[in-house]
Amino acid sequence: SDVCLESSEELDNLSQAKAGKPPRQLPLMRHCISQATLAGSSDLESPTEIISLKSPSGDNSGFLPVFRSGSCSEIGPKPYMEDEYICVDNLREHVKAAPAFPSPGAFYGVFDGHGGVDAATYTRKNILKFIVEDSHFPGGVKRAVRNAFVKADHALADTKSLDNSSGTTALTALILGRIMLIANAGDSRAVLGKRGRAIELSKDHKPNCTSERLRIERLGGVIYDGYLNGQLSVARALGDWHMKGPKGSACPLSSEPELEEVILTEEDEFLIIGCDGLWDVMSSQYAVTIVRKELMLHNDPEQCSRELVREALKRNTCDNLTVVVVCFSPDPPPRIEVPKSQRRRSISAEGLDLLKGVLNNV
Repeated sequence: SDVCLESSEELDNLSQAKAGKPPRQLPLMRHCISQATLAGSSDLESPTEIISLKSPSGDNSGFLPVFRSGSCSEIGPKPYMEDEYICVDNLREHVKAAPAFPSPGAFYGVFDGHGGVDAATYTRKNILKFIVEDSHFPGGVKRAVRNAFVKADHALADTKSLDNSSGTTALTALILGRIMLIANAGDSRAVLGKRGRAIELSKDHKPNCTSERLRIERLGGVIYDGYLNGQLSVARALGDWHMKGPKGSACPLSSEPELEEVILTEEDEFLIIGCDGLWDVMSSQYAVTIVRKELMLHNDPEQCSRELVREALKRNTCDNLTVVVVCFSPDPPPRIEVPKSQRRRSISAEGLDLLKGVLNNV
């Protein structure tokens, strides 16, 4: 399969790690790259819950994505590594699906654990299985994804071998044909690179975010110094059952993902998904600028993810770092030609992004 996973022995070791204890024999840096050329999207021609087949005006209906992914994960300044990720460039091959399975397809995710690595490791190992085995998949993909998040969350409370006080954010990207569904619970982020522009496809679920603060306070929670109930720096997460009430009850710490659907076109060049260790020190636009520039040099998404990690370390991030870069074309991004009539700025786009990054860190 194309999944970027450690050995089964290492995964067993990880699943036994408890909160506050370092995972055993975890490498300081992990990275991978895989590639799959996709066939036509005819299997998606029937209506589903998330798929709208009317092409946007001016869209090239002949566009077919080619998925290439690279990733990099590093411990950073933290004493333990609690991030996990998954990269599946060929979904049908990975799940050993029957011919009726939607094709082409791909799946990516990042999981930022806290209170130990148990919750992140379990979610990474099981979330895709929960999605494709849901009774609503593939006809009702949004419902299947929501159900998978609930199932993973409940399993973290029930599985005796796991520390039920461990928790994790979860951000996934499920792509079927040209339809990409982003699901996010937590403060990881998905950013689309669209001809050099950064399009944020997820919202950081920080407790101080207005909508999250209102929801938390309505359900009886409090925010102290930016922390939910004075304990957690995210407003949504899987696990953390020491902070949740009975299953099915509404509580300030939510495991429900927010969903965002995108119809990919040939203007959509790549996707960046990363844990907050990246976004704490870098704007979405600057990350897109770096990746696009790197792809034009070497066209390697793995090197792009490494460069983002290196840049975040230079900016003194305080967290673990995990980044996945997914390209939608076999070719590097084309050079953007700006008409002379529009060349009025005295600073380049890259220079402007760099200046913004410096000012943000002042």
